Amino acid sequence: MGPVEEKIYLESDEEVPLSSSQATSKIHTFDFEASHIGSHAKLSNSYFSKTIRLGPLRSIYIVLIKAKINILLPFGPLAIMLHYLTGKHGWVFFFSLLGITPLAERLGYATEQLAFYTGPTVGGLLNATFGNATEMIISLYALKNGMIRVVQQSLLGSILSNMLLVLGCAFFTGGIIHHEKLQQFNKAAAMVNSGLLLMAVMGILLPAVLHFTHTEERNISTEDSDDEEAPEITRWEAIGWLAVLTLWVSVLSGYLVDAIGGASDLWNMPVSFISVILLPIVGNAAEHASAIMFAMKNKLDITLGVAIGSSTQISMFVIPFCVVVGWFMDKPMDLNFKLFETATLFITVLVVAFMLQEGTSNYFKGLMLLLSYLIVAASFFVHVDPSN
Repeated sequence: MGPVEEKIYLESDEEVPLSSSQATSKIHTFDFEASHIGSHAKLSNSYFSKTIRLGPLRSIYIVLIKAKINILLPFGPLAIMLHYLTGKHGWVFFFSLLGITPLAERLGYATEQLAFYTGPTVGGLLNATFGNATEMIISLYALKNGMIRVVQQSLLGSILSNMLLVLGCAFFTGGIIHHEKLQQFNKAAAMVNSGLLLMAVMGILLPAVLHFTHTEERNISTEDSDDEEAPEITRWEAIGWLAVLTLWVSVLSGYLVDAIGGASDLWNMPVSFISVILLPIVGNAAEHASAIMFAMKNKLDITLGVAIGSSTQISMFVIPFCVVVGWFMDKPMDLNFKLFETATLFITVLVVAFMLQEGTSNYFKGLMLLLSYLIVAASFFVHVDPSN
């Protein structure tokens, strides 16, 4: 590098001094930016405080208004009014059924929101309890009234509904939406769930068979998601909504159980059909909506976890829980489900296990599960319960 080039290079690196007008304009620019940042911070603080004040209103909107199924909420108060004004138990049962359906779905939603703030162990316990809270509350009211067969048949119907109706609708809807490709799921996890269900069926089937054979001898000698989700409501809001929704479900469940007999007489419908087919629709509202939604998103592992997992929870947690509570209430609640119900459950588990063994699903498998559920419904409609 020559001397001239070196001089030019050094001069270009020197800092050029600012004139007084340039310095003044730069100071004004800095003051404007500082004031702009300060006003933006004030706006952010006011927005944050406004958001905190609007938190309860936002929570009410999310829980009670946002979901489309909440359009059925007014039927709950209407059922109570009909109970005291008319005494027509058939319509009280019908409107109570409609009113509890969105409450069951919202109860499952609040449970999922609270599970975001807990660990996997506590979250699993919450899902096992509050996830099936509607079935448990209805069963407790029926136990209190001595309606043992209603308890047994409604819990059995919840298992059948999850495995045939919920899973069938999910497979059918997902197969229609994703008809251009084959939907797949984790076959190993599905087989584990099927094995748990078979073990639970064994616990229900053996008492029925033993009771049946004992009766015969005496007569002769004399059931993931890839997207990260965030909670929509706070921890204490979720706890508060769990308490409110559980209380409201408890109130409506009392009117629902009291009106079962009147609905059976008015509609000329067997109590077994009401218990096995109609009552589980209420408790499975959350599972039904979630399973179909995840199947439409091609997330069948979550769909199976919702449908089959709920059936496993009912068979291995809710039913034994009701038996223990029945003992404390001095009610003859036991695992002796009648032979027809246990045989239906056993065949259903075999059918579902056969559908899941390939690890794939399509709309035709869903259609077969739905037709199987219709066969079960028709069977219970004409079935005469020997206890009645």
